[in-house]
Amino acid sequence: MKKQVSEKARADTPLPKKETFLRFLQSNNYSDETLQNYERDLTSFENFLLYQKTRFEGIMKSTIEDYKAYLFSINRKTAKGARAMQRLSSFSVNRMLSSLRNYLKFMIDMDEFVPIPPEAIKLVRTEKKHPRVAEFVDLVRLIESPEKLEKNKFTGWRNRAMLEMLFATGMRISELVNLRKDQIDYSHGKIFIRGKGKKERFVYLTERALQQLDRYMKERGEDRLPHLFIPARGRNTGSMFKGISPNYLQSKIKEYRELLNINVPTSAHSLRHGFATYLAESGANPAAIQVLLGHESLDTTTRYVHASDRYAAKEHRKFHPLKK
Repeated sequence: MKKQVSEKARADTPLPKKETFLRFLQSNNYSDETLQNYERDLTSFENFLLYQKTRFEGIMKSTIEDYKAYLFSINRKTAKGARAMQRLSSFSVNRMLSSLRNYLKFMIDMDEFVPIPPEAIKLVRTEKKHPRVAEFVDLVRLIESPEKLEKNKFTGWRNRAMLEMLFATGMRISELVNLRKDQIDYSHGKIFIRGKGKKERFVYLTERALQQLDRYMKERGEDRLPHLFIPARGRNTGSMFKGISPNYLQSKIKEYRELLNINVPTSAHSLRHGFATYLAESGANPAAIQVLLGHESLDTTTRYVHASDRYAAKEHRKFHPLKK
């Protein structure tokens, strides 16, 4: 039975208790990135309610279907109020719907009024894309390119070390840019990281990645900054920079790829994808790859393991019953 809408809830629209919900997430040790995603997603829904001139207590199942259409359109507004420039993917739409669903669950737990049950928010079908990974030789060219393409030696060596570490370990870009100097175990070539969902695991550096990291650290010199990778302007200033931003590294990878004429779209996630794909092609056990990537489910890992066309072709030639 739905509760009657209180006067406080009416005054708190478009989304009552939104700030309370975000504080709840923060107090339950959700990452800053997750908090930002929730805040952005809920703000997008608020923008939609304002666009539709719909109050929170007036939300119906048809409102959610209209919201889905709104998210897929280019007439929507971003969380910052700007006009969207491109269509959202089904994966992004589902993340935003999941954020709204979890907000409604929180409202119910707090004995607050909700106009529709959380389970009424159905996710959309996701498109099945054929995963693409650049050829191994092109990934190597990309990884080695910063020291050749950057005019500043420190920047070139730092960016080379970052790309080497992404491909050597398979870590996420958020894990890389948040690394601190004291997380590196040089004697055993491993890094202890806290990944997505606060899950802890070890990742392992190759000799090559260790060499590039050592070269970068020697160029960096002594300083008191805790982050492993820092902006060039942050050296020897004593300023407590937060480190390199994910957007900076993603834009640099895109720049290098274009300068090298690598046709396959490549990002930081592509290096993680390539890490798993080429390990699998070399015969690595999928269960071991799962541990290295920090995946909870082996099903998630198999999307990487079987992504390579070359791997599929090799298996076809090896096992087809009429191969001769």
